[in-house]
Amino acid sequence: MDEKALEIIELELAVLVRHITSITMEKSIGKLERSAYLFLHHIATHDAVGVKALAEEFGLDVSTASRQMAALEKKGYVLRMSDPLDGRASSFEITDLGKKELADTKEARLERVTKKLRNWSSEERQQFAQLLQKFNSK
Repeated sequence: MDEKALEIIELELAVLVRHITSITMEKSIGKLERSAYLFLHHIATHDAVGVKALAEEFGLDVSTASRQMAALEKKGYVLRMSDPLDGRASSFEITDLGKKELADTKEARLERVTKKLRNWSSEERQQFAQLLQKFNSK
């Protein structure tokens, strides 16, 4: 492998994380922290989701995912539903409030990303999107 390219990628990923962190720390970006945003987005696109599935999706232990879901439930962003086949298991659905917070946060985040990429061509944005998807795929 090309070590110089790997060093550049490693550094640029650190810078990217810093940019994303600074974007999400701004008050105008919405109420959702990154983990809440990712969880709600996943639930919204997959209907009802259990804690174990969320933990696996995001590489977390079940107890961490469970705590995060409890916080989202407390805020009214998700609704816990018992599994009719196994009363011990439950899954979560996003509430209307959760959908609103997700949409508001997504809109604010997209606005910031749009500004950051305003001087990029459509082809560059499409290529960057494809490469990020490839990088983030399991």
